Amino acid sequence: MRVSTEMIASSLEDCFSTKPTKVVALTGGSGRVGQNLRRFLRAKFADIRIFDLIDPGELAESESWSQVDICDLGALSAALQGVDAIVHLAGYPGERSIEDIVRVNVIGTHNLYEAARINGIRRMVLGSSNHVTGFYPRDRCITSDDPMRPDSFYGLSKCWNELEAGLYFDKFGITTLNIRIGNATIEPGDPRSDARSHAIWVSPRDLAALVMIGLEHPDIDCTTVYGVSRGANDWWDNSVAAGLGYKPMDSADGFAEPQDRKAAEEHDVADRFQGGRFCAKDHDGVLRHRRCTQK
Repeated sequence: MRVSTEMIASSLEDCFSTKPTKVVALTGGSGRVGQNLRRFLRAKFADIRIFDLIDPGELAESESWSQVDICDLGALSAALQGVDAIVHLAGYPGERSIEDIVRVNVIGTHNLYEAARINGIRRMVLGSSNHVTGFYPRDRCITSDDPMRPDSFYGLSKCWNELEAGLYFDKFGITTLNIRIGNATIEPGDPRSDARSHAIWVSPRDLAALVMIGLEHPDIDCTTVYGVSRGANDWWDNSVAAGLGYKPMDSADGFAEPQDRKAAEEHDVADRFQGGRFCAKDHDGVLRHRRCTQK
């Protein structure tokens, strides 16, 4: 039986015994992932401030929108006054030119951490990406402690973001839960779904549970987890998330396995590595092996 987002948003109330009083800023709240997340978070917070250049549409009573550019440090610093914690989803969600990626994903995220420091904000949830480790082969199970192997400029920017989170923890005590989000946009029943997107799917409810752990758990420092629901994915050891109390409630296994989409991922590189087509883009076609990081 398919369960609506509204139904599972209501069920998430049972996961947390008290209603937090914090003011939370959500960057990128107008995007698809941000909109799905808002359905859960707005039941938990009295004040959610959405920062996005794009109009988020209809707002709930607990939500407000500021047309803030993360590339503008001054505007960010002003908008973050009175905020207790930040959920950061803003930025380009896929591959772009290195100039665009650096300007928005790298400098924009740096600005957010600096604005948080200026305002005394000490808690962050960072929307990182599975593309931080996309060049690991699919037959390798990795942990969040394994070396980064980005598959793209986009993945490289998320490596920078996670490293910056570590720097701002070590220097200033800003704690971050880095969530390496799997597939949060293509549902398993979607005709566009393929074997890779099916294997790394994370439902809105499960992603919201991880975000709440990032906002509330006392044992976060600069902690990295994978954002994935239950399923047959054996690429990632997500025991760190489990140790923080993450118990995913949804699974792609209840949906039919996608048909072979070899025509869409005909490149051997895309089939071999966890990052799929991100690995194959502009690749010269030669499969290489790193002795120090492969079995």
